[in-house]
Amino acid sequence: MSGDGNYGSGGDGYPVKNGGWPFSAPSPLPKPGRFQLLAQASIPSRTQRIMEKLPMSGEVGGAGGAYSYNALKRLDNLWTSICSASSVVQEPQQVVSNVPGLFRESEMPEKCGDVFDVVVCGGTLGVFIAAALSSRSLRVGIVEKGVLKGREQEWNISRKELLELAEVGVLTEDDIDCVVAASFNPNRCGFEGKGEIWVDDILNLGISPSKLIEIARKRFEFLGGVVLEGCSVSNISIYEDAAVLQLSDGRILSSRLIIDAMGNFSPVVRQIRRGRKPDGVCLVVGSCCRGIKENTTSDVIFSSASAKNVGKSVAQYFWEAFPAGSGPLDRTTYMFTYLNPEPGSPLLEELLEDYWELMPKYQNVSLDDLEVLRVIYGIFPTYRDSPLPAAFDRVLQFGDASGIQSPVSFGGFGSLTRHLGRLSAGIHEAINNDLLDSKSLSLLNPYMPNLSSSWLFQRAMSAKRHSNVSPTFINELLYANFASMEKLGDPVLRPFLQDVIQFGPLVKTLGLVMLSRPQILPSIFEQVGIPVLLDWLGHFVMLGSYTFLSCYVDPLIRPLLKRFPARMGYEWNQKLEAWKYGSGLDYEN
Repeated sequence: MSGDGNYGSGGDGYPVKNGGWPFSAPSPLPKPGRFQLLAQASIPSRTQRIMEKLPMSGEVGGAGGAYSYNALKRLDNLWTSICSASSVVQEPQQVVSNVPGLFRESEMPEKCGDVFDVVVCGGTLGVFIAAALSSRSLRVGIVEKGVLKGREQEWNISRKELLELAEVGVLTEDDIDCVVAASFNPNRCGFEGKGEIWVDDILNLGISPSKLIEIARKRFEFLGGVVLEGCSVSNISIYEDAAVLQLSDGRILSSRLIIDAMGNFSPVVRQIRRGRKPDGVCLVVGSCCRGIKENTTSDVIFSSASAKNVGKSVAQYFWEAFPAGSGPLDRTTYMFTYLNPEPGSPLLEELLEDYWELMPKYQNVSLDDLEVLRVIYGIFPTYRDSPLPAAFDRVLQFGDASGIQSPVSFGGFGSLTRHLGRLSAGIHEAINNDLLDSKSLSLLNPYMPNLSSSWLFQRAMSAKRHSNVSPTFINELLYANFASMEKLGDPVLRPFLQDVIQFGPLVKTLGLVMLSRPQILPSIFEQVGIPVLLDWLGHFVMLGSYTFLSCYVDPLIRPLLKRFPARMGYEWNQKLEAWKYGSGLDYEN
């Protein structure tokens, strides 16, 4: 629920033919499903007719970077295979091997064409961590299957988050002005006529990914970074002193550390998770259209109707809308829903058919009066056991691949900016002290109770089939929470809108909701289920514990870190950072 900077976060949200994963091995095609039957229909859908008229020259890799109807069909095929699987989608490709087979370690100097401190696989989000590490005097390379560039469709973010890129040396403050394509205020949260809440300076900037990534790339290359475009990785072999990447063009690279920045559907992540089915999914569809006259404000989250039947499933639709930087009458509008992946779940094309029907009423405009510039869509899976610990020595997941984004907002880019300073400093320390075993690297993607506690909100916003809960319940619950946060003021509302869950604000919000709307509690139990509530209670307790530790224990230990031995100092430093970020105390209003 946090704008295009999150739903189209720049990580590889799904596989696309002409960019995205820097891996050459193709995935097996799923069995024919409902989507293929739809495609065989004699009359093209409205979505197909609209999309086939759009120019495709702007397609790039990464989530939301493909606009074509063929890419939509491929993604719906993938979604069908996920939904139809019982628990494992398919036996994943074994990309990483702990048993080196390329050559003997003694042959490495003559076999490897180039040697790096860090190789980043996937450049759309990876260029940011690559530039941050290069600014720390590390030799870094990027492997990108396609061309390293950003898409045309803006990401939405707050200025505070952009400034975090400047703090780690990826941008200058002058660069920030260059990448901002649109600025707008105020920003609305509203729920089915129950009331509206307006805030300023939250996700109120539309930034150009193409300009942002161009600047970050120039900065990276100026610092000595190397970009390898148009090549993919065939496999990764872990040796005692290095990780070796074999590229599709025959080149072999050696690196002390490999960073997997290949997004939600990273083949390395699939190998680690053994093809396990996601625990939850956010489906997003939308468009950028020209011709909307009332175009000065934004919607962070808006619901105009109750949960409804969609095919064999039930979905609660939410909306986002932002002015686009390409013109004064251009507006980006998203419709999204949270689902459990199961047979009968709606396809993206089915959601788009609903989108064309509902969006004109939502924006108070006729579809005939609009020029469709782009159609946007994506699948954003999430797992309850996130962030993902390192499973191999010398390989670390980053960005969406690490699962560190919120399961509610799927805020990949916003999450990246928040954690970039912590991660670049931690990775630099790990490399300097040669602490690149999986146990040490896992400390960089630690358990974070504020992230895990967000799972309750994701489940509460997911409509259920065969439920006794009223179709209006989700909107009633959300409005009750947002109205309570508004009464409690900016220190409670603003962190939540920027994906930061903190113990004090959460306690205050839940307490006020229970006091003001006690009648809603039975429906909460019915909606999310007792097991989920009990699991959440454990994370809630840990959120309080991390808050206490960060406030009262951290100040006692941090001054002593320089006296510790290297490994002990690194481990304690990451533990202190886990307490701080896991309690949300890194956030400052």
